[in-house]
Amino acid sequence: MPLILETIVTTASPDGALHLVPFGLIREDDDYWVAPFRPSPTIANLEATPFFAAAAPADVRVIAGCVTGRRDWASVPCRTIPVPRLADAYGHMELQVVEVRDDPVRPRFRGRVVHAESHRPFLGHNRAVNAVLEAAILSTRLHMLDPETVLAELRHHRIAVEKTAGPAEREAWNWIAAKVAAALPEAAVASLAVDDA
Repeated sequence: MPLILETIVTTASPDGALHLVPFGLIREDDDYWVAPFRPSPTIANLEATPFFAAAAPADVRVIAGCVTGRRDWASVPCRTIPVPRLADAYGHMELQVVEVRDDPVRPRFRGRVVHAESHRPFLGHNRAVNAVLEAAILSTRLHMLDPETVLAELRHHRIAVEKTAGPAEREAWNWIAAKVAAALPEAAVASLAVDDA
């Protein structure tokens, strides 16, 4: 199985508009594939401007926010490519698209790292960060998975949030809990949400 890194990917449209989205980058040797499903602004942006940045967010609310409609996160210019990156990051990579594999459902873009940089020390995640990440991914697959399976997994991950989360992780978790509750009528927000710290 390939290594997949969960990152925040940024791309830019021809008029410079930023698109910021969580993506699992698939590592192959020293390159990374991004494989968005059609339709996607990421596809159109990469076809027009074949560069992207991938950042390791320092705040898990960025990932939770993106999957719940909160995409207004600060960005800063990259050093070598014409695409901004997420500002609040442990580090980032700047990648140039060197290969495209077209597909009617899920085209793949191979990115080659042209620059990488660290911005702050990474001292470790608490378990709640991983729980929020898993919940965010589950929340994007509600149309594909059995609702009971989703709810069972979320209830399991909720334990880590209750035990180890700080305010940011609790807020991120509750955004996702509200999204799931709205999409699955049998899921009460109270059964998934956690109390504020």
